[in-house]
Amino acid sequence: MSGGKIRAVARNAGLALGLPVALLALWWIASAGSANFYFPPLQTIAQMFVEVWVSPRIFDDVLPSLGRLAAGYFGAVALGLIIGIPIGLSRTLRNVLEPVLEFLRAIPPPALVPILILLAGIGDTMKTLVIISGCIWPVLLNTVEGVRGRDEVLEDVVRSYRIRGLARLWHFIIPSASPQMFTGMRQALAIGIILMVISEMFAASNGLGFAIIQFERSFAVAEMWTGIIMLGLIGILLSQIFRLVERRMLAWYHGLRQSQRPGG
Repeated sequence: MSGGKIRAVARNAGLALGLPVALLALWWIASAGSANFYFPPLQTIAQMFVEVWVSPRIFDDVLPSLGRLAAGYFGAVALGLIIGIPIGLSRTLRNVLEPVLEFLRAIPPPALVPILILLAGIGDTMKTLVIISGCIWPVLLNTVEGVRGRDEVLEDVVRSYRIRGLARLWHFIIPSASPQMFTGMRQALAIGIILMVISEMFAASNGLGFAIIQFERSFAVAEMWTGIIMLGLIGILLSQIFRLVERRMLAWYHGLRQSQRPGG
């Protein structure tokens, strides 16, 4: 790696880490010596974080939460793509389904928790369904818009070469819509983390949401803060993983955009 690339990587890392480090330093200084029961010093929270999460609890609470999140998220992505592509391709289907979809989209997923408890019990199935009920909408709506917004010139080329059926879907429609599909998946990931926690706060015997509520009910405030920080760290990690996957899957798209920039 050349010196210029090393400097660029170092500069980007500095820009990415600069604000978080500054905020943590400010929090550390501002909370030092705090006697407020609800806002303990960050040093105390950091020490408690190691005690709470560098332990078997990470297997008892964190891994089950991630498993539910993965099941709900990937289920929502699959359903969003399977339903969204036909709707995007057919104006008639959009007109028929739009009122029903708008009605369902307006229902907050947490409001479905009591119904899902009655239908699916309080196990992992209910929590997975709650995550699906919220994550599906960004994927579905972005897929519909991505399919609808495909390039008309390329559409004519595909039609002139008589490319039909699965070949048209795989080589033209999905690549054309994939940037917006990934936008919906990125939005769904953040929603999934929120719903994962909410579903575990209603009825659960493990998970991050359950742990945070238990800490709050037992007035273990420092431990409660460690659960919140753990959620933030998981969000950052999953976001970075998603960004790497997105850049790999859409390398052609980012390369095309780069070439279209002035001087690109």
